[in-house]
Amino acid sequence: MPWCETCDRFWNPNTLNADGTCPSCGRQVAEPTGPAPAVEGRDRAPWHFKLLVVAVVAYLGWRLVQGLVWVAHHL
Repeated sequence: MPWCETCDRFWNPNTLNADGTCPSCGRQVAEPTGPAPAVEGRDRAPWHFKLLVVAVVAYLGWRLVQGLVWVAHHL
């Protein structure tokens, strides 16, 4: 965690300027960061999220069928 002596504050590396300076006073508090390297599969959703989406779609589809049957019986 970068510490700014002037501001007496810890900074999250994501909140610093791209050149590693403090956003409040402009003092250099960390090494400059470049763009994050591309990692294979980094932007993919995890398998358990996909499983959750499939389960929710199946559940809502079944509830739709139940609702249509209920409407058909009450007409």
